[in-house]
Amino acid sequence: MKAIKAYIKRHKLAEVTLALQKIDGLTGMSVHNMLGFGRGRARNAPDKITDHVVDFIPLVQIEIVCQDQLVETIVSTIAHTARTGLRGDGKIYVFPVENAIRISTGERGEPAA
Repeated sequence: MKAIKAYIKRHKLAEVTLALQKIDGLTGMSVHNMLGFGRGRARNAPDKITDHVVDFIPLVQIEIVCQDQLVETIVSTIAHTARTGLRGDGKIYVFPVENAIRISTGERGEPAA
């Protein structure tokens, strides 16, 4: 199993979500509203939020846990759909997942993911 964390622009969330829902075997995703900055430090961003002396950009974090064979499909779907071609389109990270436990049934491993 793998965990995928993607940081994308907020206005791309609906488009990315619709594309991900078409992937057979995707069991779900979580979405979090976030503030952050990258190499550009949000200096010239039109939608930046200033907190004291630091400029942040509003972002969305998508979290997905999936079977190994779905990783490339999910990553390429997010990358293609979230891309605007402009700086600050986001990042995608992939992590190994040691185990998953479904709380309601006690089921463990990939079936619980």
